Amino acid sequence: MSQGLDVAPISTDGAAPAGGHYSQGVRHGDLIYVSGQLPIAPDGTHHADADFDRQARLAIRNMIAVVEAAGGNAATLLKVTVYLVGVANWPRFNAIYAEMLGDARPARSVVPVPELHYGYLVEIDAIAVRAAAPHHGAGTSTPSNGWSP
Repeated sequence: MSQGLDVAPISTDGAAPAGGHYSQGVRHGDLIYVSGQLPIAPDGTHHADADFDRQARLAIRNMIAVVEAAGGNAATLLKVTVYLVGVANWPRFNAIYAEMLGDARPARSVVPVPELHYGYLVEIDAIAVRAAAPHHGAGTSTPSNGWSP
């Protein structure tokens, strides 16, 4: 994808396929950049006629699936941008988002827009970081500066 840089496209069957000349996401080092995720099912089925709750859940699931495909999870989300048609569904989105992300509280912007592609009500993009590899050593270690909690 890029000469000499650690940049790799992310592709997963767990999220809606990319619908144009872009990737579902891109990983650069430990950073994960998720393209805008619409409420399209992983098999490519459109759900623009679904109610807002279903659309929000599909878009969030797609976002998380791309992050997980690159080695992250909801807890490693750094920044989420949500595009909502109007503001009427903002409180409902907050409730669904909190339910699905649990204790994860990444930085977030919600941007009201007049319309989205295909007539959808929500689109989400994100930046995350890959989860740290589990430490398999025994006991605890002291940092090289000698400080320990």
